[in-house]
Amino acid sequence: MELLVYSADWCRDCREAKRFLAQHSIPFTEINIEKTPGAAEQVIAHTGKRAIPQFVLDGKWIQPYKPGRGFLHAEMSELFGVAQP
Repeated sequence: MELLVYSADWCRDCREAKRFLAQHSIPFTEINIEKTPGAAEQVIAHTGKRAIPQFVLDGKWIQPYKPGRGFLHAEMSELFGVAQP
């Protein structure tokens, strides 16, 4: 399994997403859209907007949050096969 996480330091939902992954020992590679040239453009190209965090799991783009709801703990727990807190 290869997991990329597009994020930024200022993003609260990004911090929550990375905390979730760390709590469940799910390895990932972080791509900071503010520091990695072309990363923000990749997000826009695949999602149509500059919306982070974004997971790319084995090449499939997944938005692990909903605006106004925050990080989708139940959905991501199911996706990764881990127990909900």
